[in-house]
Amino acid sequence: MQKITIKNRKNQNVVVVVEKAEKQKGLAFVMHGLSGSKEQAHIEILAKAFRDNNYTVVRFDTTNTYGESDGKYEDATVTNYYADLEDVIAWSKNQDWYEEPFCLTGHSLGGFCTTYYAIKHREEVKAIAPISPFISGELSIIAHGKKRIDEWKKTGWKIEESKTRPGLIKKLKWAHMEDRLKYNLLKDADKLTMPFLLVVGENDESIPPDHQQLLFDKLPGKKEFHIIKGAPHNFMEVKYLKEIYQIMDKWIKNL
Repeated sequence: MQKITIKNRKNQNVVVVVEKAEKQKGLAFVMHGLSGSKEQAHIEILAKAFRDNNYTVVRFDTTNTYGESDGKYEDATVTNYYADLEDVIAWSKNQDWYEEPFCLTGHSLGGFCTTYYAIKHREEVKAIAPISPFISGELSIIAHGKKRIDEWKKTGWKIEESKTRPGLIKKLKWAHMEDRLKYNLLKDADKLTMPFLLVVGENDESIPPDHQQLLFDKLPGKKEFHIIKGAPHNFMEVKYLKEIYQIMDKWIKNL
């Protein structure tokens, strides 16, 4: 494993981890979600599925998250997370292990960003496996509920305790939702002709299965949709991680 610090387009530090396969069969980029990090258990398990199939794997912390890169979580936006993904891939193109087409996977906002990248750069992408991706700003508002959205907009802040880091109070500006409303995967989902694996937890309240179904129905190519029984948004329990790994491993082997 190699840990490298690169600069993004804003000259901020972005910490990248590269796990190079000895006999490289392919290349995969793995991206965390909003407030996440490259070391989260569900991100690690996605990376492991590719590593075990002889893929070189690239993970990184975006800016404006709780990882090793620069920035503050309160300034996080869809736009800044996506830009960091583009910048990491652009940096990778100058490395000796880079190859196209490559695979993409990510969780939640990372799932959105990797899917959005696949829409914009279809010729570079071999296959994509978003896990509980956010679909659109409009659907995010529906999932949050009017009361929570109104409070967030009125105060200018969304304040909540982290579900994966007990004791951590997360604060996010209303500007995040204004930015999120610019994006909608459903508009260009018909361009996603590469193999597509969609996974969501049955009890995901942030981006529920019925929202994921809207995306799945618009996909024109070879596709799979798995709903993990009983699982919440972040798949924290070992049994859920094992199921994700099994799904991913089988899918990768069939690419």
